[in-house]
Amino acid sequence: MKPSRETAEAPETADAESSTGSVTAVTRALRVLECFGMDDPQLTLAEMSRRTGMHKTTTLRLARTLAAENYLVQKEDGSWRLGRAAGWLGACYQAVFDVHEVVEPVLRALTVQTGESASFYVREGQQRQCLARVDGPQTIRHHVRVGIGLPLNLGAPGRVILAFSGEPGEPYETIRRRGFHLSLGEREPEVSSVSAPVFGLHWRLLGSVCISGPTSRLPEARLMELAQTVMTAANELSYAIAGTRRAAPGNAPAATWRP
Repeated sequence: MKPSRETAEAPETADAESSTGSVTAVTRALRVLECFGMDDPQLTLAEMSRRTGMHKTTTLRLARTLAAENYLVQKEDGSWRLGRAAGWLGACYQAVFDVHEVVEPVLRALTVQTGESASFYVREGQQRQCLARVDGPQTIRHHVRVGIGLPLNLGAPGRVILAFSGEPGEPYETIRRRGFHLSLGEREPEVSSVSAPVFGLHWRLLGSVCISGPTSRLPEARLMELAQTVMTAANELSYAIAGTRRAAPGNAPAATWRP
């Protein structure tokens, strides 16, 4: 008995949607778009296939579909580049992007995970400025006012900013190598912190995220335990702001560590 059209297509439909409700074809198309970057304005079909891990035939079919909607353009030499529709989406994103809407949820989550206050710092001349802050639930905690300027060379957040700005020597070489820094009583007696870098567009340093609290609650061993949690939060911010989860290029400035 010949199966009906509905019966024949059922397995394909089932395969097209994962248990999370995502559509495989859409996910694959997005992977094709994510192949491109600032240093990769055009790519061959073979390179797109390699980067996505999909067969050339599948990659070509997706590329042609995206080109039909102006998200990709095929050049005369056969290579591909992003199209005007992709550019329009990027322009819309930049027009409505609010860094606080990205930073504050990550800081809140970091506070819940660690039980300590979380802050995001950016460089302002020779100081670091607290751009966003979420206080922890503890009665005794480290207090920092949003907008305040603090020294770059005192405290983990400032040291991280200096390290990933290219400051030579130690402890900056070590900070760049392992991707975080911790301090105990460096700027304020009895205050400890651990911090990691946040990168923006073009994978250039944007700032640093940290947690801080009394040293009695955050001795060195505890800071080391929380370092990976802070790095993960910093990575999330980097991915959200830079707009990609692709690894930074090997010639990105002033750092050996990358999320």
